[in-house]
Amino acid sequence: MVGCLIPEKEEMMPAQIKFLLSAACLLTSACGYLFMVHLGRTGPSYAVAFLGVFATVAMWVFPEVTKKNPSSLK
Repeated sequence: MVGCLIPEKEEMMPAQIKFLLSAACLLTSACGYLFMVHLGRTGPSYAVAFLGVFATVAMWVFPEVTKKNPSSLK
């Protein structure tokens, strides 16, 4: 009965992996931005830059989706 009262520890993504994903996301969006500028498309280049920064910030701000143990649903 006491075991039911103790909340399960959720496993989070390690900060090192999250940092590497953030760097990869920013690097990819920077390359996309430079490619769009090279093509002369200023509007889409701003959109690519904004979405890359937004995705990176969202990765750090919003919680991760975790699956709950089926036995804890009862």
